[in-house]
Amino acid sequence: MNQYLAITSRGLENLLADELSQLGASQVKVVHAGVRFSADQHTAYRCCLWTRVASRIIQILSEFNVRNDLDLYLGATAINWDQYFSSSTRIVVDFNGTNREIRNSQYGAMKVKDAIVDRFVKGNQPRPTIDRERPDLRIHVRLSNDRAIVGLDMAGSGLHQRGYRTEAGQAPLRETHAAALVMKSGWTPEQPLLDPMCGSGTLLIEAAMIAAEIAPGLKRKHWGFEALKDFDEPAWQEIHAEASVKARRGVSKVTVKFYGREMDRRVLSIARDNAGRAGVVELMDFEYGDAAQLVRPKDFETGVILCNPPYGERLGTTPELIELYTELGNRLKLAFAGSTASIYSSSNELLSCMRMRADKQFKLRNGALDCVLKTYKITAGGVKQVEGAQEGELEEQQVAPDFANRLKKNLAKLDKWAKKEKLDCYRVYDADLPEYNAAVDKYKDYIVIQEYAAPKSVPEEKARRRLMDIMRATIQVTGVDSDKVVLKVRERQKGKSQYQKLSSAARYMTVDEYGVKLQVNLFDYLDTGLFLDHKITRRRLGQMAKGKDFLNLFAYTGSATVHAACGGAKSTTTVDMSNTYLRWAQENMALNGQVGQQHEYIQADCLQWLQEVDDTFDLIFIDPPTFSNSKRMKQSFDVQRDHIMLMENLKRMLRPGGQIVFSNNKRHFKMDEAGLLALGLQAKNISSETLPQDFARNKHIHNCWIITHKEGGL
Repeated sequence: MNQYLAITSRGLENLLADELSQLGASQVKVVHAGVRFSADQHTAYRCCLWTRVASRIIQILSEFNVRNDLDLYLGATAINWDQYFSSSTRIVVDFNGTNREIRNSQYGAMKVKDAIVDRFVKGNQPRPTIDRERPDLRIHVRLSNDRAIVGLDMAGSGLHQRGYRTEAGQAPLRETHAAALVMKSGWTPEQPLLDPMCGSGTLLIEAAMIAAEIAPGLKRKHWGFEALKDFDEPAWQEIHAEASVKARRGVSKVTVKFYGREMDRRVLSIARDNAGRAGVVELMDFEYGDAAQLVRPKDFETGVILCNPPYGERLGTTPELIELYTELGNRLKLAFAGSTASIYSSSNELLSCMRMRADKQFKLRNGALDCVLKTYKITAGGVKQVEGAQEGELEEQQVAPDFANRLKKNLAKLDKWAKKEKLDCYRVYDADLPEYNAAVDKYKDYIVIQEYAAPKSVPEEKARRRLMDIMRATIQVTGVDSDKVVLKVRERQKGKSQYQKLSSAARYMTVDEYGVKLQVNLFDYLDTGLFLDHKITRRRLGQMAKGKDFLNLFAYTGSATVHAACGGAKSTTTVDMSNTYLRWAQENMALNGQVGQQHEYIQADCLQWLQEVDDTFDLIFIDPPTFSNSKRMKQSFDVQRDHIMLMENLKRMLRPGGQIVFSNNKRHFKMDEAGLLALGLQAKNISSETLPQDFARNKHIHNCWIITHKEGGL
């Protein structure tokens, strides 16, 4: 009897232990991410051929303590390697784990390789060949803390490589992982199985192979144990032949179908090819179909629905996924009452969109992601077919009714106002209800949802669930397609957070604001290129700018410059530190026919530029950040601390009779009026006059002042 270690994913140890016991293994013991067991040679072959869950099976040769690299070398040298394989065998060492002294797996592999080679050389034998690309045998080393296990990989490569899958869809499940999900789903071989998002068919193929008693390793061309000196070829051939006969007979005994639906026709074709190579294609019913419009197959009465829907690593992909999970839940309840559904996802929030209560759940990691398989007994409820509607049209229970009702009321009032004001972009909800802490903006037929940071007293999971409810309810209330809902999750940033870039897709759209055309980008940046609370300020600048030389500082995308130019400004100067936003400003100007040498764009640190420039202007707009310590700026800036310093520089640039429009977004900002008077300036607070109706609830969204020379009056 030899000692073996079967390796698997965390969470699958007990499943693997049961499987190995059924295959004849003895002294089965669960360990971290694996199972240890004893077996004779023939049972070990059978375990390699038939295990559906193990990723590798290692014959353990030695275990020893490892405090440093010398311990590792001596422990590996003590193994009588030529007892197991000849020097002509091509080998490679796989090393897993580190400790305080051996911090690099490549270094650990090198020390073991040196020990093996030295052992052969000291025995007056040729050096074994190291072949990383096509080894005959893999040496496996697992180091955990100060304990090492050294052994021989019986398979030679991962046991998930069944041989039937040459191509796969996006983010495919490993075959071993898929088999585990099938086994944990509650499905039995007497039940039909449906995967509404089947991809390359792995879940269905693994289930069909179980039903047909097809050994998962039957198609493999190479096994590591074939390179061992004690390889018993007649016994192996007998075990393999027995499995081949069972597979040929097994398919004809299966009385149920396996149903796969997939929206990508190319991937669906791959699924058919994979099923053909696995020998189960005749058991499959693959069709093109959308899970959000799932219907019960003709011959599917009750059975199991098992799927691994996308769950998105970035929350920005969530609006479409919310709709997918919501509709999947609706379809299951409408068409599959009496069946069971097992859904595998890394997102409990998305699973909650299905509005179904799980009877069981099974936690399992998928790579680096913590995932869960939830099993539901499907009952009709929470959804019904709309009376008099076409077949398949559903009525869904309202999500987050308090939020939804407030959003409806706001839309009824603000949509009319925006149409009258000729505004394509406006805010329709701004944390009106404390428990739903987000802003919802309309940009033509798009919706942008911005999350506000939840109070520390609210658990993160609860905050995420509420954000999910906001997105779901917004989609329901507005009727907007989910691909036109954009989620922006704002994290605490240093400096001017709107400069954070999210992608490089460059997706722009043109909107109207009081007759001015502006470009916005809803997807690629944290902010959209347009601060909606400043719309009245921008219109006022347009009204003030006729015949004047206009300066826009901290200009961002130049929307204020566009209003001034369209209002008849004699010239405009636009200053910002970002070339990206200056180009955006130029494009905004060109959209409105505002081109020519009278319009200047300057890339500069605004604070530095203010101290150096000698030009003067009739009208200046400045909207600085509340705080900035950007590496590109030569000094830090705090608007409360430094606004008088700004005004000192601006006064020098302001012509007699000129005006400064000064705005900022610092809550509880206090203008230093005494400091202004000392400079010979005076200020008029126009914050309430520049607060648009869609921000009426948020009196402190911005501060806005008109500043003039004292003798010039207001």
